[in-house]
Amino acid sequence: MDAKVLEAQKWVNATYGQIAGYKRCPEDGATGWSTMFSLTRALQIELGITALSDSFGPTTLSKLTALGDIGPSTANKNIVRILQHGLFCKGYWGGNQYGVYDGQTALSVGALAKNAGLLHTSTVQPKLFKAILTMDAYTLVAGGKESVRAVQQWLNGRYTPRANFFVIPCDGIFSRDVQKALYLAIQFELGMTDSQATGVFGPGTQAGLKNHSLSSGDSGIWVQLFSAAAVFNGAVGYRTTQGGWSYREPVFTDGFGTELRGWVRVFQEFTCLPDDGDVDFATWCQVLVSTGDPNRPGTAADCIATVTEARAKALYAAGYRVIGRYLDERPSGNPLNKQIQPGELQVIFQNKLKVFPISQYYGGEVGYFTYQQGYTDAVGAHTAAVRYGFDSGTVIYFAVDYDATQAEIESNIVPYFRGVVSGLVSKGKRYVHGVYGSRNVCAQVTKATLARWSFVSGMSTGFSGNMGYPLPENWSFNQIQTLTVGSGDGRIEIDKNIHAPGKDPGVSAVNTPSTEIDEFVAYIRRLYDLATTYTGSSRNPDQLVMEFLRHVKYNDTQWKVLIGDCDEGFIEHVNAAGVKMINEVRDPFYGVDINVDHFGANCNGVYIARPPSGVGVSSSDVTGWGGDLMTFYGEWRRDSASYSSGYTYCIERLAKVDGDGTFKLRDLIEDADSYNITMRVLSGNTNIADAVEAYYKTDSYRSRFKQFYDGRFGGTESTLWNVTDLLLAGGVDPVIALGRAFLIEKTGGVPTVMPHLLPEAKWTEFLQGFKEVLLSRVNEEGARIRSMRNGDGT
Repeated sequence: MDAKVLEAQKWVNATYGQIAGYKRCPEDGATGWSTMFSLTRALQIELGITALSDSFGPTTLSKLTALGDIGPSTANKNIVRILQHGLFCKGYWGGNQYGVYDGQTALSVGALAKNAGLLHTSTVQPKLFKAILTMDAYTLVAGGKESVRAVQQWLNGRYTPRANFFVIPCDGIFSRDVQKALYLAIQFELGMTDSQATGVFGPGTQAGLKNHSLSSGDSGIWVQLFSAAAVFNGAVGYRTTQGGWSYREPVFTDGFGTELRGWVRVFQEFTCLPDDGDVDFATWCQVLVSTGDPNRPGTAADCIATVTEARAKALYAAGYRVIGRYLDERPSGNPLNKQIQPGELQVIFQNKLKVFPISQYYGGEVGYFTYQQGYTDAVGAHTAAVRYGFDSGTVIYFAVDYDATQAEIESNIVPYFRGVVSGLVSKGKRYVHGVYGSRNVCAQVTKATLARWSFVSGMSTGFSGNMGYPLPENWSFNQIQTLTVGSGDGRIEIDKNIHAPGKDPGVSAVNTPSTEIDEFVAYIRRLYDLATTYTGSSRNPDQLVMEFLRHVKYNDTQWKVLIGDCDEGFIEHVNAAGVKMINEVRDPFYGVDINVDHFGANCNGVYIARPPSGVGVSSSDVTGWGGDLMTFYGEWRRDSASYSSGYTYCIERLAKVDGDGTFKLRDLIEDADSYNITMRVLSGNTNIADAVEAYYKTDSYRSRFKQFYDGRFGGTESTLWNVTDLLLAGGVDPVIALGRAFLIEKTGGVPTVMPHLLPEAKWTEFLQGFKEVLLSRVNEEGARIRSMRNGDGT
């Protein structure tokens, strides 16, 4: 409760509460839109407006403009007081006496204007007054980026003098209003008048951008505008030449140099554009609108019509290779007959096409989405997918086919998808869930429920969930245009999709006899057999297999110091046998790709330096979960300007399917699986090949996090806390301490404040965040197992 906010609420209600059209705000001392709306209506009353509104619209602006700037000479003390209350509600000191525009009021106005990127002022212009009576922030907020804030300030400073450009937030968050402001800026620079500039990405804007291609050496306003859009899109992940994963941050600049060109290239690769590093029309579209250029060619499509022989040939001839088809349809009075028809899959496959399954029984309004409905839909989708013969691990896309707001995503959409997960688990988790919806729906569902892939409804450009949000990192299909291909019997209406290579490949056959996991198990078995016949070393065959798995990426000096070298002779022995390396394998539960080298490195670490029981650490903790947490800690310190709380950073970014960071869900899976499997080997009752087969070919992996928590931390929160505290902030073996410093500074930079030097409250926040994330995974497993036993979604 804020005393100054409470004063504002009490005064505005008492002063204007009896006037027709005024709406009272809660008197709770908590700032919010209701308070700002009450202050806005109060201002309208003082300006002589009788048709009151929450909106600070044209009439309010014109009346305020006629009055003149608000300052020391303003005679209407109530208007000054409304302004002061607005300042207090935004966290600025409004003045030392209500109704008097004093020096402190002027200082606060100047500070807010500066934070908003405006020219220094000691008086309040109409647009600034409008900005004060909003909940928009003009300082960096949690999760915001300073780079985004700098662009927001630049836009305000350059374009606020234009009639329809109003002060936008400077909070570091890309939003719908900020995206519209960028559209306006582009339209102004194209020469549009105030009446022509609408803030909509329409034909005039598109035509103008075709004349503003950019390449190395260019400079000026168009480079600034493009780089502003790049900053709003954010960091883009890319595969390094060493096979690892890294991110490239965009820069706001007026010169098209090496740094910006590098970002453009990885962005083009990420969005499936020709990656030449030049900015053409298609690249402009891709940074500005959810469809990108809708006329660009696509290689995927989805449709409700049956794919017949003639249509399959027409689709293939038009360049399409992967087709989205619906699994099922419930009986109704107006059936669409959109589900896969008997024999249709064979027609698709015979014509060299693949398919990706979609589940949409309805999904057109918020009321449909509940946990129980998600459970029911998942069971129905599972039954249909089994009937068609879709193999284990196939991703099914569950649809949200309307513009869900953030509030609706939290209240309905996420619970629906939690029901989907439970429904799939109740049927043995044969299939993995994906999500279809706006960019924000896909991102939030992925974050909350670990959806494997996103199918983005990009052509719904007007959806609020597609404005102010970047393309999700786990996008696999982006729906960009409705069109018709073929003619005669081959004519078919489709939604054209862009398909991201290397993600969901689609299904090319059903009822196949083996899976990726089968191939991985056979691979480990082959390596183990070779290790048992290898005579060039006294090392155990299990150890040799683990060394081979890690040798390409995890055999440098630091790794040799931690857990020793790899047997080069055995590596040559395997290569001579012609064994094809498997670098990634798709997890049968979450559908994420497990990095086999990281898995092998931690297996090797646990095998060489068995973790102690109780509160103790070993170098194997650094090769696995602890090392990942160290690099993640470094990232938090690097990003601490926008994430002051380590707890929030963990909750929002740790062990997620996507997002920029070194400790994703796949890393936690690799850490847990390698520990669980190697501890079985160390028990003396099995070897690495048998242990891998038993783990992945039974239900053992379904409780991987519980096994890891029980095994490494004794299944107690106190041990988890104390071991983590010791490993990252305590006195440890010098080798571990050196590895700790190296990994933290690798992501955090040099120097980075080490955990033991942080204020205790800040460090314990980070520990609490890690603990809750791990325990949430453990508890989710328990809930899934109960769901499987009950079979009713509970």
